[in-house]
Amino acid sequence: MTLGEFFEWSGNNPALLLGFFFLVPFLALLALFFSKGEGHLSPWKYLYSVLIYLVAIPGIFAVTLSIYLFLFERRSIMDTNLFTQVLPIVSMLATFILIRKQVDLDLVPGFGKLSGLITIIGVLMVLMWIIDKTHIYSITFMPFWAVILILIAGFLLVWSGLKRLTN
Repeated sequence: MTLGEFFEWSGNNPALLLGFFFLVPFLALLALFFSKGEGHLSPWKYLYSVLIYLVAIPGIFAVTLSIYLFLFERRSIMDTNLFTQVLPIVSMLATFILIRKQVDLDLVPGFGKLSGLITIIGVLMVLMWIIDKTHIYSITFMPFWAVILILIAGFLLVWSGLKRLTN
């Protein structure tokens, strides 16, 4: 199954996606009520970690996919698939808000690695956009020192994102 086939299938059968992306924030809401101020303790913080990862990975992918489709494919916003591009982001934000009401996100195991992943993806998307817009041959018209500075800055941003991801 290709990614395009999955998107087509999910558009025709949205029940599974709707169920998943409504269930995770609902579980976060239930945990908010039942943890009674002990969200920073085990097993609650591990439950929050699982819930965050369940919505963050599809949410980050949906943001990246949307950026790619709008910047590189130049797709109209009217062609946005609500089940694969909007629903994961809304579910991710709702889950983060509910969990943040209960516990500081820095206390949730593995949450810092998500910020490193987002940094890496963001920097790579910006670099890809710059390369797409410059059509590579435009770099030859830039001073050599400017190209070197851009490459060093991109390398440092990716390196700092990897550093956050591994710490």
